[in-house]
Amino acid sequence: MGTSQKGTLLLAYKTLGVVFGGLVTSPLYVYPSMPLKFPTEDDYLGIYSIMFWTLTLIGVVKYACIALKADDQGEGGTFALYSLLCRNLNVGILSSKRVDSNSSLSHINPFEGSEKRSRLGKFIERSVVARRVLLFIAMLGMCMLIGDGILTPAISVLSAVDGIRAPFPSVSKSMVEGLSAVVLIFLFLMQKFGTSRVSFLFSPIMGAWTLTTPIIGIYSIIKYYPTIFKALSPHYIVSFFWRNGKEGWVLLGGTILCITGSEALFADLGHFNKSSIQVAFLVTIYPSLVLTYAGQTAYLIKNPYDHNDGFYKFVPTRIYWPMFIVATLAAIVASQSLISATFSVIKQSVVLNYFPRVKVVHTSHSKEGEVYSPEVNYILMILCVAVILIFGDGKDIGNAFGVVVSLVMLITTVLLTLVMIIIWKTPPLLIALYFLTFFTMEGVYVSAVCTKIPEGGWIPFAISFILAFIMFGWFYGRQRKTEYELTHKINLDRLGILLSNTGIQRVPGLCFFYTNIQDGLTPILGHYIKNMKSLHKITIFTTLRYLLVPKVAPNERIVVKKLGLKGVYGCLIQYGYADSLNIDGDDSATQVIDSLRAYLQNYSNCLQGEEEGVSELEEARMAGVVHIRGKTRFYIGTNCGWFDRIMLAFYEVMHSNCRSALPALGVPSPQRIEVGMLYEA
Repeated sequence: MGTSQKGTLLLAYKTLGVVFGGLVTSPLYVYPSMPLKFPTEDDYLGIYSIMFWTLTLIGVVKYACIALKADDQGEGGTFALYSLLCRNLNVGILSSKRVDSNSSLSHINPFEGSEKRSRLGKFIERSVVARRVLLFIAMLGMCMLIGDGILTPAISVLSAVDGIRAPFPSVSKSMVEGLSAVVLIFLFLMQKFGTSRVSFLFSPIMGAWTLTTPIIGIYSIIKYYPTIFKALSPHYIVSFFWRNGKEGWVLLGGTILCITGSEALFADLGHFNKSSIQVAFLVTIYPSLVLTYAGQTAYLIKNPYDHNDGFYKFVPTRIYWPMFIVATLAAIVASQSLISATFSVIKQSVVLNYFPRVKVVHTSHSKEGEVYSPEVNYILMILCVAVILIFGDGKDIGNAFGVVVSLVMLITTVLLTLVMIIIWKTPPLLIALYFLTFFTMEGVYVSAVCTKIPEGGWIPFAISFILAFIMFGWFYGRQRKTEYELTHKINLDRLGILLSNTGIQRVPGLCFFYTNIQDGLTPILGHYIKNMKSLHKITIFTTLRYLLVPKVAPNERIVVKKLGLKGVYGCLIQYGYADSLNIDGDDSATQVIDSLRAYLQNYSNCLQGEEEGVSELEEARMAGVVHIRGKTRFYIGTNCGWFDRIMLAFYEVMHSNCRSALPALGVPSPQRIEVGMLYEA
């Protein structure tokens, strides 16, 4: 076995502890979430048939075989699909010219080389409404996934711990809720150790769960109903709906939970890779779920009114307590899949400037997607505990869960269809087959779970509305700020006019002036010169650029050039996700100065009479180094409309409480200067 195969198998093993927890523990709460009144044998056969084909079509075909190919720089999830579309269209956040060579797009597109744009792609580029709708869909998908990250830990742990009430009826529901909250707090406190360490610790637990539940399932099949697999025929689905009508349609709100966590299979892609997730799902998770649900259904056919405790009742008495321990530990692990997915989507949106800046810690030097955010982690913890303590009824949380699961899947289907049309240029017949199959199937599920909105289904909508308002407020404020900076940017000609003023002095010293604009200089520069009446003799306009690579080569990390004015230079510092910027300020300045010195020496060799540039640089350095960055706010005047007043005021609140856009360079406090400026809205 080759090294790469061993690495894939090791990663596949680790995915058990992170990616598939929510999916493989769904038997804990699927049957208890169904409002079954007088179920018959044919009802249970129909329900199992629905679950089998849902797992097969959505789990195997859609996610394992199609969605995993639509990664954006190794990242998955709905927002990654939006980013991928933006990279290949002149819309939104990224230009089509910025497609990175490392993207798997180059090796998954069977029609590569065709530069012809689809009519749909051209329409989206031209239509403002279409671009806004696309952004709204992506934001909704991301918000629903974060809602999933709140509800999965709550329902998984609550369902598992609730098993203690069967042998001990005296244990109150409040005690179960309190114990579940303690377990969740412990889980969230472990997140700081990183996905790799957590997954290596959790994977044996999930391995035990994934192995034992299908064995119990096989035992139940043999004991209670050996012919259960006749339900694989779609005939049982048709007869189920024909017989039950509207009640059968309502029951779909419970059966949808059998595929919970499938979105994490895609969203957690950045933490692992495509091959490892496919191997783990197809070889272990999918067969385990098919056999476990078959065993549960076989037991319930003979014991039709035990569905409210559909998991623990089907566990043989002799192994009840070992399975209770394994189930509780597995439920804890199940929470990990959506927690990791939440970290991934938050990190994607922060990088793309669609979410307020929070601290994102890369816990691995080899995988960009393996991230942890302390602020997000503790907010998730508080919300999860609140959901358990306030909405302790498992059915209410299950109803909320069903809404999240179905909507996220439907949004992924829509975005994947756009990727097929615009980027992959898949044949129209295959696109139609994919879209009609999954949009119809998931659309029916969505229509069923929407009836549960008054019974707990409103929870994810409330969470999503708050998150969407935060995202849109941040996006709108950043957009207005960018528009102002591009409108009022200072070009070199304007800078030359400012410096030619006899009242402006060139003071001794070396200044690093940070700017976010690559095509021009920040308006803060003009504000600074007009008010301070000075500029340092050596001024280096510095831009930091984040690249989607692990490490930037040393010879490419710092790029300097002369800007055409005496003592004025431009510097671009490029860094990857595994590069450390937490270095001493003097050292970072030294690196840039060394690069500038080498540039000036080469420049002086080409042009005689420029030798004094090196000596001036040394003199400025000896005189002192200072780092200047802007601190801007909006001035909301009386001429602003009510919408601008609300959104920009909200943006200012977020901006004043979020982390700095400038990565921590460890610059000593005496060398830092912040220049305040009001941008007129």
